[in-house]
Amino acid sequence: MAVIERTEPAPGIALLTLNRPDKLNAMTAELVQSLHDHLDAIAVDPEVRVVVLTGAGRGFCAGLDLGGYGQAPHTEHLGRTQAGFAVQQHIASLMPKLRSIPQPVISAVNGPAAGGGFALVLGSDVRLAARSAKFNAAFIRIGLSACDIGTSWVLPRLVGAARAQELMLTGRVFEADEAYRIGLVVDLVDDHSLMDCALTKAHEIMRNTPFGVALTKQGMWSALEIPAMQNAIDLENRQQIMASATADHREAMAAFLERRAPNYTNS
Repeated sequence: MAVIERTEPAPGIALLTLNRPDKLNAMTAELVQSLHDHLDAIAVDPEVRVVVLTGAGRGFCAGLDLGGYGQAPHTEHLGRTQAGFAVQQHIASLMPKLRSIPQPVISAVNGPAAGGGFALVLGSDVRLAARSAKFNAAFIRIGLSACDIGTSWVLPRLVGAARAQELMLTGRVFEADEAYRIGLVVDLVDDHSLMDCALTKAHEIMRNTPFGVALTKQGMWSALEIPAMQNAIDLENRQQIMASATADHREAMAAFLERRAPNYTNS
């Protein structure tokens, strides 16, 4: 059984399902590496416009499998400290991986998302939740820091520093309705409607050009790190000129004026 299942629920959409339902899709070295591999393949796949990430069964991802993660790849020769550090890097590098691929990632949170699973939600570009979803920064509850896998950087930027500090210092579990209220997720739906909601959102994204979407994803993430507005405007100006030189821009303009569906070729 594949620990990550890739399917195509509609043209242009890659659905990645974390597939260890008996363990609430907890992270092992095999699952993390498989997710890395799938994201690498999707990044260069011209047929994929949007990624939807979800979990099999009744949970999204319970975080690190405390029953045994396994070894990070190519670390058999390392000492204990070095091997432990390699495991940390193996998991944490999923965050920049989610950010770096050109396709937007929609997390469809179908149940508990704790620890590393919470981080996967934070690293996605669009976050949707079923009413059964629950979240927490679980690392602090097992004697570690809540600052892990990019959480200390992303969470304050999504919900504000004050809320992030309370959620990370307590490690408390919070429900889907609170996640929606504080802006962590953008839609809250009944469990049976979650995948339809994710696919609808994916199709909304695909109305736009592949290059424009990729530039927007890149620009928004970069803007979170840029210290001044003028720096962000300088980046935006370059993106607009780049996009205006594409055939897809001309097609989008023509389709809008002619009131028809566009035919994008990513050229």
